[in-house]
Amino acid sequence: MSESSRKLLIVEDDPGLLNQLKWCFEDYDVFTAEDRESAIAELRRHEPMVVLQDLGLPPRPEGVEEGLLTLAEMLKLAPHTKIIVVTGNGDQENALTAVGQGAYDFYEKPVDTDTLKLLVDRAFNISELEAQIRRLQNQVGDSPLDGIVAASEGMLAVCRMIEKVAPTDVTALLLGESGTGKELLARALHRLSPRAEKNFVAINCAAIPENLLESELFGHEKGAFTGAHKQTLGKIELADGGTLFLDEIGDMPVSLQAKMLRFLQERVIERVGGRELISVDVRVVCATNQNPEALIKTGDFREDLYYRVSEITVNIPPFREREEGRLILARNLLQKYSKQQSRALNGFAEDAVQAIESYSWPGNVRELENKIKGAVIMADGKLVTAADLGIAPGDAGEESLNLREVRQHAESKAIRVALTRSYGNISKAAEMLGITRPTLYDLLNKYGVSAETYSKKNVAS
Repeated sequence: MSESSRKLLIVEDDPGLLNQLKWCFEDYDVFTAEDRESAIAELRRHEPMVVLQDLGLPPRPEGVEEGLLTLAEMLKLAPHTKIIVVTGNGDQENALTAVGQGAYDFYEKPVDTDTLKLLVDRAFNISELEAQIRRLQNQVGDSPLDGIVAASEGMLAVCRMIEKVAPTDVTALLLGESGTGKELLARALHRLSPRAEKNFVAINCAAIPENLLESELFGHEKGAFTGAHKQTLGKIELADGGTLFLDEIGDMPVSLQAKMLRFLQERVIERVGGRELISVDVRVVCATNQNPEALIKTGDFREDLYYRVSEITVNIPPFREREEGRLILARNLLQKYSKQQSRALNGFAEDAVQAIESYSWPGNVRELENKIKGAVIMADGKLVTAADLGIAPGDAGEESLNLREVRQHAESKAIRVALTRSYGNISKAAEMLGITRPTLYDLLNKYGVSAETYSKKNVAS
């Protein structure tokens, strides 16, 4: 956006200073106002991206009450507008009060036009970036994968895959760390499928004791065991016609895996204590935060069951690898929980943005969600700070100055992005990276990256 198309509103009752500011910002599209009424009128008429406002306004220019009321009213009408308040020399207390109410920044008199111009220009740049993010948010909101924010390359690939797999009845395996949104994606598979009007039944194989899990899944007949006073349908039968979600299937007892394999192969079950074969029409989606191949090697998971549940495998990237989508998802969640708590929050303070971008998020999306829930309750001003999020400055982690570590991190990230964009095609990825195929193979071995993970078998085009 050119400077001439940038709208700046200057609210100042001193004619001499107002003329000086108009001359300073002559390259901008400048509008002026001298009191609260005219400032609100100009704001409504021109919708400026940035406002430069004196806190001392008529009828009592020696005080700040009118200026703070003007600030509050403008933020209510245009919450995304960046307002820089101008205060008297040494008046930091009122300046901080204004920032706490939602002002973007403050500047103390006497005015140095070069410094003030830098502040205003920076405010325009930030405003334009946020507008781009909001446009992307609206595009994401139109996605049929309701509730899933996919702005990073990895998550966009996952969503393309979900949309392609959903209309089929293949058994899908969702692989990802705890808190990455596996159940949300399982529900998306169900909503986008022809079974959407039927039941979605979820069961966590790790949360139910081994001696009860079989009965929970397959049901039981009256008298099958002590306490079985009546016939009870299991989760599989309850999901008939719909979708069964087996969360943390990697924790399913080995003794139960054979019976699960038979169900998946034949789509029939026997209740515990029963002899009748019951046909069930159900789509199965499984998930685990463990490595199935490692479980197979240790004997904790049947290899034949693994191949049966992984007709399609969806690898969900951890939140730390979704750099492009972190702030978008954070803003999405802030809007959601602000509405739930009836809080009028305008967004994140700069330190909060930096914390969100640099924090490692070991708890993935679930941790982000919990921190934002708490921040909405704890925030005192209009902007959520890093302290509200409960992230200390040191939590973000100091940026490494070790050239070897920096190079390895950048190299590994570039390889993952290239493989994602080429869907695991080695030749295309090598071309993107500007290296030869043998060199790329060496780097894959070096960083333990499998091109198969990104292949078209696992990622829909």
